[in-house]
Amino acid sequence: MDNSWATFGRDLHLDLTAPGGLRAALMSALRDAVRTGRLAPGTRLPSSRSLAADLGIARNTVADAYAELVAEGWLSARQGSGTRVAERTLPREAPAAPRTRSRGPARDPAGPRHDLTPGTSDVASFPRTAWLAAARRALTAAPNEAFGFTLPAGRPELRTVLADYLARARGVRADPDRIVICAGFMQGLALVSRVLRAEGEGRVAVESYGLDFHRDVITRAGLRTVPLPVDELGADTGALAGLDGVRAALLTPAHQFPTGVPLHPDRRAAAVNWARASGGYILEDDYDGELRYDRQPVGALQGLDPDHVVYLGTASKSLAPGLRLAWMVLPDRLVDPVLALKATGEWQSGVLDQLTLAEFMSSGAYDRHLRGMRLRYRRRRDQLVAALAERAPHIHVSGIAAGLHVIVELPPGTEQSMVQAARWHGLAVHGLKSFTDPTADTVPRDALVVGYGTPPDHSFAGVLDALLAALPGNG
Repeated sequence: MDNSWATFGRDLHLDLTAPGGLRAALMSALRDAVRTGRLAPGTRLPSSRSLAADLGIARNTVADAYAELVAEGWLSARQGSGTRVAERTLPREAPAAPRTRSRGPARDPAGPRHDLTPGTSDVASFPRTAWLAAARRALTAAPNEAFGFTLPAGRPELRTVLADYLARARGVRADPDRIVICAGFMQGLALVSRVLRAEGEGRVAVESYGLDFHRDVITRAGLRTVPLPVDELGADTGALAGLDGVRAALLTPAHQFPTGVPLHPDRRAAAVNWARASGGYILEDDYDGELRYDRQPVGALQGLDPDHVVYLGTASKSLAPGLRLAWMVLPDRLVDPVLALKATGEWQSGVLDQLTLAEFMSSGAYDRHLRGMRLRYRRRRDQLVAALAERAPHIHVSGIAAGLHVIVELPPGTEQSMVQAARWHGLAVHGLKSFTDPTADTVPRDALVVGYGTPPDHSFAGVLDALLAALPGNG
């Protein structure tokens, strides 16, 4: 099968159990995909043979559905050209007002057709078959006691495998007894923040560019956040020593979010030296450290000083956020207070998912999956960068070495209008200002933070066309 259609069947959200039979379900899913814009006019559909193989149904069922939709006007078919989504004018609820110049397609009232939110992964590529096989093996081998009440630290099978994997892949120094499994990164950050508050800490330094809900988690724990400047070398960790009352700092050393720069070696050393001198902690958010494309991933900061760095990792970028699986590697003196707090009723990750991930990692399936996803994401990044270089050479792009997004620089004062223009072109995209700490003394910088992890492969070229049409000088 053509690789461009590898996820087409899953992208249709096809309900094979719906009443009316397989043909009716397929026709309904295709109509919905065309109606909502997930299949744009002119998009070529996979052959009936390929789609039938993808869905595991009879080829005649697909061929009959295609023929009926051609008759209804949803699709068109020409000899030698294959089956495509029919070109048509989308209906309007009211006549459009006259315009003096084209502003692109009308905004879809149901919301953006394509999600370019940074930090979101390609959940359509979740390794269902390999995960199911790992789950069967894990379930067969699981001891009876595994299905009792969950240990606050998480299953020992997963913690043991993680200790080996993190040492090999991220340079993290840990033994299983210092690893705590969490129901997502946010829970881990909240637990550590609450423990720090109980120990008398009052303020935490955070990067001036970052996620507002991370700052909210810290403040809900009773701590105050203090912005730390970020430039082309990453967070200015040399400024930590001058921040009164700060003995903890939340950093993204491998790939600063969202600017995309790794923390400079001198600043990595400065961060660790500050934590040692102050007796404080670095909270290392290693959200996408495994997804680097120009060389081997930058090792975790935790390896420099396991006694002063809290390492926080997650499966949300490498596998899927819906698993609710993340992990912390804690300094020895934080293990007991974190476990005591987690045991008071905190949400626990499911035992079967923990056992499955342990088996998935130990069997080598996790490494194979990551290699495949790095290739897929790198192809998308390369397409995006190449399209910008060819069709918008006046636009500078940065932060391309790793992760799931890039920074597209904009002329001063144009960010908000470009975000709106992108939405008119059916794209959910964010401006850099939406990730700026409002309390930070930051020089205004206009840019789009463009994620490329979510759009499926078969529609990515159309997504790039829409993005380029929205950029200044390309309308």
